[in-house]
Amino acid sequence: MAAIYPVILCGGSGTRLWPASRSDQPKQFLKLLSERSSFQDTVLRVKDIPGVAEVVVVTGEAMVGFVADQTAEIEAWTTILVEPEARDSAPAVAAAAAYVERQDPDGVLLMLAADHYISQPEIFQQAALAAARAAEQGLIVTFGVQPTVPATGFGYIRPGEPLLDGSVRKVAAFVEKPDQATAERYLQEGYLWNSGNFAFKAATLIGEFEAFEPTVAEAAKACVDGLELEAGVARLNREAFAQAKKISLDYAVMERTQKAAVVPAAFAWSDLGAWDAIWEASAQDENGNAQAGDVDLLKTSGVLARSTGPYVGVIGVSDLIVVVEPDAVLVCHRNDSQAVKTLVDGLKAKGRSIAVRRSASTQGAQPLVSTQGFDVALHRVTAGETITLPRSTVQLLEGVFELDGEVYAAGAVLSLEGEVNLRAIGAATLLVTSPR
Repeated sequence: MAAIYPVILCGGSGTRLWPASRSDQPKQFLKLLSERSSFQDTVLRVKDIPGVAEVVVVTGEAMVGFVADQTAEIEAWTTILVEPEARDSAPAVAAAAAYVERQDPDGVLLMLAADHYISQPEIFQQAALAAARAAEQGLIVTFGVQPTVPATGFGYIRPGEPLLDGSVRKVAAFVEKPDQATAERYLQEGYLWNSGNFAFKAATLIGEFEAFEPTVAEAAKACVDGLELEAGVARLNREAFAQAKKISLDYAVMERTQKAAVVPAAFAWSDLGAWDAIWEASAQDENGNAQAGDVDLLKTSGVLARSTGPYVGVIGVSDLIVVVEPDAVLVCHRNDSQAVKTLVDGLKAKGRSIAVRRSASTQGAQPLVSTQGFDVALHRVTAGETITLPRSTVQLLEGVFELDGEVYAAGAVLSLEGEVNLRAIGAATLLVTSPR
């Protein structure tokens, strides 16, 4: 069997999960369901699949620090391909395919989203291997998930005739997100949810791009030509990448190709696209409540309540979403979770920076204690930011930072003998004790 190259697409900011998810803290890096983020779970899910040769992450410059930080946390190492700009999914996927083809002309890619939830990794692994075997035969295979409810927030696949040994089926049609009545009919007729995850030979996909979107194929080949890795990171050529048409993989290839196949997958899956999906995937009490942070729930049912800021008490309500961040609070009915995007779009239209990044008050130094001899402050630093600290004792509470070429992770304690510059590789929180 050909070598497998999991490629994890790690872009986007998850607008519908505001205020937790914003451009400076995208949803794939948030620990929404457990002590690991969905990105970390994705890496762990694929790295030990039999036949995996290299795990590749495609992301933007602003997220390189998050990727480095979170892979270090789980002791999993990846190759990071950095997009010079966001041009939708097709150019990113094509560049990854060109990179793998350069490494291994027979290589099979597993193209996966970084922000999805899969509760049964062993079933996923079986489906991935079946998809990889079909991809070796020149098919472009997508994972079709057996629906559990007539969801209107997902695209669907109408499966066609069996192919190969019957483990995959031809894609008869991709269909857009339906209304409720149509979704109910799709459930009865055996349609599958379109998970947006794929398997294909690098050469096969590049060939389809050459046929349907030649600028994407040409740009992909050019932007990896002469590509060099430095500490596991490679930056795609900006000028070459900019020549690719801005288009999604679905529109560029999947809705045109005659090679589309689907692996019916039995694992539980969610794209964690909105707060109701987070509630569904979360551990719940006997009343259907899910909570995280400093929260108490009384006489409630079907509530998701989480806080990374102040204490939250919720009493006598049902089917609500309550999300509290240090600078913003969201309260909505669970059924209105999709409308969070409308709220955020309204904030953007008003020029409110809170729509896309945390308030400045949540960054910088927050004084905690001052005595006659010492000042103690909490410093929050964004990914890539450099701060200057005076002579002090510094404890890194979370994140990763670099000082004089050395990298320090959470738990590190440093005694600074004079003024120094620290650079946060990922978002970091430091406790700084300075003599007065």
